[in-house]
Amino acid sequence: MKPIRKFLKNFLSARRLLGDSTRLKGLARADAILASLVSDKKIPGLAITVLKRGEVLLQKGYGCADLEKKVPVDPDNTLFRVGSVSKPIAATALAKMVGEGTISLDASYYDHVPDYPPKKYDFTIRQLAGHTSGLRGYRGKEYGLSKPYSIREGIAIFKDDPLLYPPGTDYLYNSYGWVLISLAMQEASGISFEEYVRTSVLHPLGMLNTQPETPDAIPRHLATFYSKNQMGFKKAIPVDNFYKLAGGGYLSTSGDIAKLGQAYLDKKIADEPLISQFLSSVYISGQPTWYGLGWQVSEDNQGRRYFGHVGNGVGVYANFYVYPEEQQVFSIMINCTNPDVQSELDEVIDSLISLGSANRHY
Repeated sequence: MKPIRKFLKNFLSARRLLGDSTRLKGLARADAILASLVSDKKIPGLAITVLKRGEVLLQKGYGCADLEKKVPVDPDNTLFRVGSVSKPIAATALAKMVGEGTISLDASYYDHVPDYPPKKYDFTIRQLAGHTSGLRGYRGKEYGLSKPYSIREGIAIFKDDPLLYPPGTDYLYNSYGWVLISLAMQEASGISFEEYVRTSVLHPLGMLNTQPETPDAIPRHLATFYSKNQMGFKKAIPVDNFYKLAGGGYLSTSGDIAKLGQAYLDKKIADEPLISQFLSSVYISGQPTWYGLGWQVSEDNQGRRYFGHVGNGVGVYANFYVYPEEQQVFSIMINCTNPDVQSELDEVIDSLISLGSANRHY
């Protein structure tokens, strides 16, 4: 009788948690879509954490963190590369530093890094953070470099190239701007960028699993990273992302990244006027770029406002979205270079976006 009693207890608990059949269908639909991504061999593994009003609505792992060893994904512990979801982490640290008065968004970059090679035009921290500085993006194989550069050493990749346009006149998304920002933050604070982020953002927010990826120190629970071709999954090429830590070099869990989104909903980061600068779209010639300062700021296909970031890099694809009006946070991590499943992830988000609050794992 014990298994039957346990089943009934779980069933009644689920009904109490979900409240009505609509919510149950929403969770079941999301679960089915995510499970099918693994069973259809579209992804090796995935972790998802969804919060509603600060409580867990859905948290689950799908597939494998390591296919060969058959290690299952654990959303609390499996460490993924987060790609450009690193930018909101770095932007949060930048906001803290601006709030302290240590660095200014509108100061010339050369005020903080005077030895950076001079360009035809001056540019600011704000322009770097909003991708309007004129700095170029990746060329050729730069996307997958595997050289042990420090942040300062990494600027050698692009520091001698001219700006592509006068700052403030156009928009070009890139990660190199955040390499420069992290260098300026080091110079302004007198401590390493990673230490400032750790002490000002990660530890205060309880993001204790979030850390830089360093090839010489492999943490426990690190996922194996894959790429995909017609033959299936293969291990991704080795990369060293440390020099671009601020733009795409962090490791984290889906649960930790969700904590970052919730901290913004709870207004725990900085004063609202300052945060609004980071979470408001930059405009060029009267048109929005749909990007703030380190944050994508947009609307989904149903017209619902969100801020967040997509992460797409070697061995990673991630979605991190915060819906302020719905008070929901979505954190999805996949251990594979772009597996072309964004439409399925959009369906998952759409099926969960209107569900009520919850307080336990599904």
